[in-house]
Amino acid sequence: MDQDKEQLDYLSDSTESTSTRFVTFIGPSLKRFDLAVTSTDRFYGKKLVTDLQFGRSAILADDDLEEEGLLERTFRLEREEADDMRSFLSLVLGSPHFTD
Repeated sequence: MDQDKEQLDYLSDSTESTSTRFVTFIGPSLKRFDLAVTSTDRFYGKKLVTDLQFGRSAILADDDLEEEGLLERTFRLEREEADDMRSFLSLVLGSPHFTD
């Protein structure tokens, strides 16, 4: 077991306090969403959005919601379902902020 640890080449390893909002809602599509929206300093102001039912997640900011088909592909949603999710996320996601 110790030999396996020695063979790992860590590129990053850190611990951070985060804030997670757990939300369950049903939109006009009648699909139930169980989401965890995690805020962290790690992703330049973007939030980690996790679908708790299916274990799918994405790192998103409000500008990502404008990318056509992103929610549909990432979370495997029909268009109407993605519109429901987009409506909710537009209320909770902020803008990314990049620092160099």
